[in-house]
Amino acid sequence: MKLNFLIQALHDGWHTLLSRRVYLVNLIAVPILFTLFFINMMDSGLPLKVPSAIVDLDQSTLSRQVTRSLGSSELVSLDKSLESFHEAVTQVRRGDIFGFFMIPEDFQADAIGGRTPTITYYCNMTFFVPGTLSFKGFKTTAVTTAGGLVQTTLVSNGINEATAGALIQPVAIQQQAIGNPWMNYNYYLTNSFVPGIIALMVALVTAYTVCSEIKRATAPRWIQRAGGSIVVALAGKLIPQAIISIAVGILCQSIMYGFNHFPLNCPASHLILAMILMVFASQAFAIIICCILPNLRLAVSICSLSGILAFSIAAFSFPVQQMYPAIGIFSYILPVRYYFLIYIDQALNGIPLYYSRFYYIALLIFPLVALIGLPRLKRRCMHPVYIP
Repeated sequence: MKLNFLIQALHDGWHTLLSRRVYLVNLIAVPILFTLFFINMMDSGLPLKVPSAIVDLDQSTLSRQVTRSLGSSELVSLDKSLESFHEAVTQVRRGDIFGFFMIPEDFQADAIGGRTPTITYYCNMTFFVPGTLSFKGFKTTAVTTAGGLVQTTLVSNGINEATAGALIQPVAIQQQAIGNPWMNYNYYLTNSFVPGIIALMVALVTAYTVCSEIKRATAPRWIQRAGGSIVVALAGKLIPQAIISIAVGILCQSIMYGFNHFPLNCPASHLILAMILMVFASQAFAIIICCILPNLRLAVSICSLSGILAFSIAAFSFPVQQMYPAIGIFSYILPVRYYFLIYIDQALNGIPLYYSRFYYIALLIFPLVALIGLPRLKRRCMHPVYIP
């Protein structure tokens, strides 16, 4: 008998899902389009040649040499040569350039005379990525120029070139970017935004389909057609949605790891399992919200707010350890946070699956927590009260 009710609930769930275009757009079109958008937008991996300017107030042989050195950097593009500090600041404020490098007057004379000239560079950190890249390019050129001047002075005083180099840089520094040695923004951002979008769409559709039954006062009939079981009723609604979302999630993973060869230092099954669990956990998260607030407007609003904030609170862009404890604690109630940790451990670092077991278990806990609130949700479904 229960099986008959489940089959009927699944039939109703598929009919509801396919009858409204908005469901298919949110669950299929949005994640795939976002995946293609991010992959195409960051196809080069790292933004290069940030528009910048040079303000050369010296116009000497040495200043032109510094300008050529800066122009050869792959991080900045010296699109403009400006005449004054005021003109350069105006260009930055208008957004024409993201920073400028200023060489002072008498730069060569002061450098040769040992009077310590000052090189100044300005970066617009309002735009974090281009500002950071221009800062790095400017700093590298400034440090190289300073080192070259010191080395020239030492050599002119009789110290051989090898000894002068050792005095300037006594310790050689070797940088190793763990997990993403290519410094590819595509590998980082796409693998965080795409699961976040999928989790957001899953939660929104789940909350909408459940709470809309309460809003339209059709919830009692919905429960009755499932044999009076809220579990069967929810299974009929959510299993079809989960099947589509899981298929779309695996397709997005195939686009990233298969066609675009994103780093995957683990069996593909590890991330596929994480995607499956994340979809069910996102549905459970939305059900928890519906149990607490069985109101369409409030439930959808909270799901959308938490989904948007997940891109920062789930530590995609800022470490949880550095957040205020009252804010950082919310990262542990977001399913996409655990998918992100699994991705780092498995795809990037390739550690044994055993050490990621707690993250998989955390995703399994969400459906168990949702079961606790189902009696309250059933009472509200059997006695729906519309609250605008």
